[in-house]
Amino acid sequence: MTAVVHGPARHAAPPGPSAPSTAPAVVDRRVRTAAEAALCAALVLVTFWWATGGGLSDLGGWATGLTSLGRLTGLLASVLLLVQVLLMARIPVLERAFGQDRLAVIHRLVGFTSFTGMLAHIGLITWGYAAGDLAATPGELWGLTVSYPGMLLAAAGTACLVLVVVTSVKAARAALRYESWHLLHLYAYLGVGLALPHQLWTGQEFLASTARTVFWWTLWAVTAAAVLVHRVALPLRRTLRHRLVVTSVVDEGDGCSSVYLAGRHLDDLPVRAGQFLTWRFLSGTGWSRAHPYSLSAAPDGRSLRITVKNLGDGSGRVAGLRPGTRALVEGPYGRLTDRVRTAPKVALVGAGIGITPMRALAEELTGDVVVLHRFTGSAVFAREFAVLAAERGFGLVPLPGPRRAHDSWLGSGVGAVDDLAALRARVPDVAERETYVCGPESWTRLVVGTLRAAGVPADRIHTETFGW
Repeated sequence: MTAVVHGPARHAAPPGPSAPSTAPAVVDRRVRTAAEAALCAALVLVTFWWATGGGLSDLGGWATGLTSLGRLTGLLASVLLLVQVLLMARIPVLERAFGQDRLAVIHRLVGFTSFTGMLAHIGLITWGYAAGDLAATPGELWGLTVSYPGMLLAAAGTACLVLVVVTSVKAARAALRYESWHLLHLYAYLGVGLALPHQLWTGQEFLASTARTVFWWTLWAVTAAAVLVHRVALPLRRTLRHRLVVTSVVDEGDGCSSVYLAGRHLDDLPVRAGQFLTWRFLSGTGWSRAHPYSLSAAPDGRSLRITVKNLGDGSGRVAGLRPGTRALVEGPYGRLTDRVRTAPKVALVGAGIGITPMRALAEELTGDVVVLHRFTGSAVFAREFAVLAAERGFGLVPLPGPRRAHDSWLGSGVGAVDDLAALRARVPDVAERETYVCGPESWTRLVVGTLRAAGVPADRIHTETFGW
């Protein structure tokens, strides 16, 4: 392909095309299936134990039925609480199979479901212990809290989880700074850690048999180990081994800054073009709050580059980083890599600062590639894309101007044609392409809808959104 300023991508003999493989896709699909089967098996198993332990027969009485349902909802909520922690423990095999965006959606769904189940457990079992007398339930709750082993801890854990859930509601998230939300969200670990131990100590469903006790302690141990290994030990090891430091900061225009970093043994860092890492820069206040930034250049084993748009708070401090500033990192994360590619042709679609992983991919991918860049004002990396397009022969399709409507992902510069027609006019063979999309969540949904309408199979659309 050759670079174009406007109009459809023009095809040329691609330089050294990659040989896409379906093997990673098959592995990822099997991992997803196994994970879903394991969750279903765990939920069925604890329900079976509840039923065979008198849960069904207890439903015959009013008070005993309330207590029995309280035990069941507590069991299911306990499994889901631990699962939601596992989902965000950054386990590499799950990261590769699901991707961060999909894991975050599942995590949110499981989180709200487990929280609802936990509240049902508290209400039902307390009501049952109060002999089915609703008026006596508050007093019974107080008595249980202060007299049963572990219940004070459970109350504190529940309060932490309430805080996390309330601040995770979309309206509350919009009113909070990212840094504040991120700090509050860490209380989920504390909440789970405090809310569940009372069941291990006193819950009859946990202690009724050796098999049940082994099951619950194993699930707890696996969850705790996953967090300690992948959220603490591995990031600490990589930070100490690679010793990343800022070498320079370059103003890219439009409020964006590129940070260049050097370190040791970077050829051993398992990062690929299109991925992101979570960064903490030791530059003063705010260093403890992590921010996810994508690589904006393909890693070369000697240095890394990220490009950050000033959106306030942590991102606003990036432009002022001084050479020599140390960086703490977690990751890499993300599925926007050549690994998931199954088709010889590729389309990269990015909006705003979402173009950064596409810039890195454009440098690494070979074969028939076209880049669609949606931007307002000046285009970040315009010169770099032009040079890469000329050198590597890929198509470059700028999509300039503000979004022309709330239900369109295209800029005003494309004219009055609808999104599907505009896409097909610029990339006629889009249905044959592996597509990578990165941008704001609402914008990305519109792009995916247009791609699906154009005939792109769902398993060939890979997305990553920014915002929170």
